[in-house]
Amino acid sequence: MFDIFLLLFEQYPALFLVTLFVLGAVVGSFLNVVIYRLPIMMQREWRQDCLEFLEQPAEAGQDKFNLSVPRSRCGNCGHQITALENIPLISYLVLGGKCSACKTPISIQYPLVELFTAIVSVIVGWKFGISLQTAAALLMTWCLIAASGIDIGHKLLPDNITLPLLWFGILLSLFEVFVDLETSVIGAMAGYMSLWSVFILFKIVTGKEGMGHGDFKLLAMIGAWLGWKPLLVVILTSSVAGAIVGISMIVLKITERGTQIPFGPYLAAAGWMTLLWGETLMRFYFSLFGL
Repeated sequence: MFDIFLLLFEQYPALFLVTLFVLGAVVGSFLNVVIYRLPIMMQREWRQDCLEFLEQPAEAGQDKFNLSVPRSRCGNCGHQITALENIPLISYLVLGGKCSACKTPISIQYPLVELFTAIVSVIVGWKFGISLQTAAALLMTWCLIAASGIDIGHKLLPDNITLPLLWFGILLSLFEVFVDLETSVIGAMAGYMSLWSVFILFKIVTGKEGMGHGDFKLLAMIGAWLGWKPLLVVILTSSVAGAIVGISMIVLKITERGTQIPFGPYLAAAGWMTLLWGETLMRFYFSLFGL
């Protein structure tokens, strides 16, 4: 059966991309669940760890809560979302962006994440074709979307996402999917140490923490996938993008000067772009500096 699909995709590339769009939308729907529930799950776990450390009794009466339980509900009226109301993109349009029971508006985040995931999944498939690289890059892409969504909402980059992805990147290097093992390991080390060094220097000079430790791990993960050579491109691209967005938000009075802005989404975007177009970006930066 798998061979049949591969044959169809090779004969009809458009079918391959359409399939990736549909798959991306479905995965995007699940990523919305991860973005909402994983921080809550982590907070519950931290609270439980604190109670155990203080030798206090565990909190009673807490319902089971994970990525699958309980069923999704309307945050306003508690209406349980049915399967027909949970079809990616389509259900939002059919429902007019409102709960079918109480007519409370549904956050635009849900269809946007689904659509964005579908589009970038197609881009990955278009870039790498029918290959192991596509499968790996899709996994990285989806994880980066989830991590970025959580960082935007909670200023938190979960180890549950970045660390497994880091080790998976090193595993891929054993088969030289993107880079070889030596380059991957050095990339992971260089990624972590580069931002950690900036963090320490900034703290010494200002007495403040300029970024979270999750950013170090995220760049280490990117280094494990891409190697050490493109890391400067990732840092430059994410810094420029972060500066432009940050300044724009201050000018437009969306945020105030001094407000902490999560850096993870910019690192994730720069890492994803470098995964797909790293050589082009490096040539661009070299040309800027006359190299």
